[in-house]
Amino acid sequence: MRATALPSLSPGAPLMPYNPIPTGKLPPQTLKRLLAMHARPGRGVVVGPGIGLDAAVLDAGLPGEYLVAKTDPITFVSADIGAYAVNVNANDIACMGGTPMWFMAAVILPEGGSDEGTVEEIFGGLSAACGSLGISLVGGHTEVTHGLDRPIVVGHMLGTVKKDRLVTTAGAKPGDAIILTKGIPIEALSIIAREKREELLRHFGLEHVERCANFVADPGISVVKDAAVAVAAGEVHCMHDPTEGGLSSGLYEIADAAGVGIEVDASAIRVLPEAFDILRIMRLDPLGVIASGALVVTAPPEDAGAIVHALADAGIYAGVIGRVTEKAGGVRILRHGASEPMPVFARDEITKVF
Repeated sequence: MRATALPSLSPGAPLMPYNPIPTGKLPPQTLKRLLAMHARPGRGVVVGPGIGLDAAVLDAGLPGEYLVAKTDPITFVSADIGAYAVNVNANDIACMGGTPMWFMAAVILPEGGSDEGTVEEIFGGLSAACGSLGISLVGGHTEVTHGLDRPIVVGHMLGTVKKDRLVTTAGAKPGDAIILTKGIPIEALSIIAREKREELLRHFGLEHVERCANFVADPGISVVKDAAVAVAAGEVHCMHDPTEGGLSSGLYEIADAAGVGIEVDASAIRVLPEAFDILRIMRLDPLGVIASGALVVTAPPEDAGAIVHALADAGIYAGVIGRVTEKAGGVRILRHGASEPMPVFARDEITKVF
């Protein structure tokens, strides 16, 4: 289809072609271009915006510590949306080696589809999730607006990290072992079981569907504990949680941020047993579907074993799935002994079911 032109808001400016962006994250090349044009690191910025960088890091004058700041919305779910919002934002603070401490939430509710019970449920979820992680709910914004068919919560998390304990996605080094915790795709299974419950009940028993719906809590979408155990057990160069776009996008983001290549073994990637039939019915690839709850860690090979054992001792499944390579190698996956490029997903696979 030929692109059409829309009038520019700036008088005299050239008309721009109108090419709709698909659902999901902005294409990486678009985001890179916008950040290069508009992001201006200022005073105190230690880590600014970039592909795959989980949070901003600021030198705010705290003795021996940096301030870590993160914002992320929840748009795919409505049930337990408060818990999702707290956990996904806390995860990105933890991936920087930090401790999440203060949370703010912008709660946007659909006109005609919200009542006080809706608001009570969201605030209860926010409060419970903050309480479980020792986080203070310190403010935010609420409103009812038109044009929505479900609630949206935009979270804003602040935390701190000791200056000598900062970890960034850009820290991955060639030769590192790549560790994956828990397995994939925890968040996707929980979302599908909640939002497509009746459809799944035509194929599975109630107990199976409810177990998947509860994946938000067990095994859980939080990686705060995973990250704390990993950094205490050995030298960690990089941590990243594969969220929207799944494990594939998460690995590409690490490669982009660190300027490295990656090679993983498909047979070593733990796909949760409950995932196979559900993803097959929904025609979704487990590598490209939202996967909060898993943590990717890169560490020197000599530390990887200790990290995996420490995670296991803490009740967290973990395993080595591959290694970091030189940039020229690209991002690749081994299947049945043959190396091929890791699939690239233009948008998260879960958008197909909505």
